[in-house]
Order: sequence, then structure tokens, then C-alpha cells
Amino acid sequence: QVELVESGGGLVQAGGSLRLSCAASGLTFSTYAMLWFRQAPGKEREFVATIGSSDRSTYYADSVKGRFTIGRDNAKNTVYLQMNSLKSEDTAVYYCNAQKPPRLDYWGKGTLVTVSA
Repeated sequence: QVELVESGGGLVQAGGSLRLSCAASGLTFSTYAMLWFRQAPGKEREFVATIGSSDRSTYYADSVKGRFTIGRDNAKNTVYLQMNSLKSEDTAVYYCNAQKPPRLDYWGKGTLVTVSA
């Protein structure tokens, strides 16, 4: 059974930093692309960042580029999201997602990040 468990969310002041983690189990972690999404209150879930399985290429949403960094540790089956220079508009539930095309797609339950102005 695949499980993705996010951690590291919390309350932080604007301009501060947080590091999210997502621990994966039940899958061959190194073969999955890993992604972070977020969903703010009253809004659609949106893409934040992704890191490839083999080449570890990264890609970011324009809204977080230069502030957030995604990384992975295949030995620990964990993906990270380092978030710096946080803004109030970064307030959201952050979700971890594991993808292996064409059909494998798993989600965590999310961790709440609240940025106070």
C-alpha cells in the first residue's frame, strides 16, 4: 500500500522560511517523479514544483520560482520543499504527489502552511 506523509507545515511570519517533507512508502521511490501542489482556501489546487525521477530535473511555478527549492533523497524515500521569503499568498494546504506515467499517481493528505502578514 502506497503512503505519502507530509510534514513540516505550520505558522510562519511573512518573509520567513519553512521546509516541508514528504515521506513515501510502498513504492519504488526512485522511479517516481515527485511533485508538490497546494490549495489555498476557496481556490483550485495548483502546481508548485516537480523533480524528476532519474535526471532530477526541476521545474517550478512562476509564483514560487527563486523562493522555493525542491529536492529529493532517494535513500530516505523523501522529497523536500524548502520555502523561503514566504508571502501571505503562499498560505495553503501543501500536497505531495508521486507520478509514474502512464497511470500511477498517488497523493498525500497534505500539510497546512499559514503565512501571517
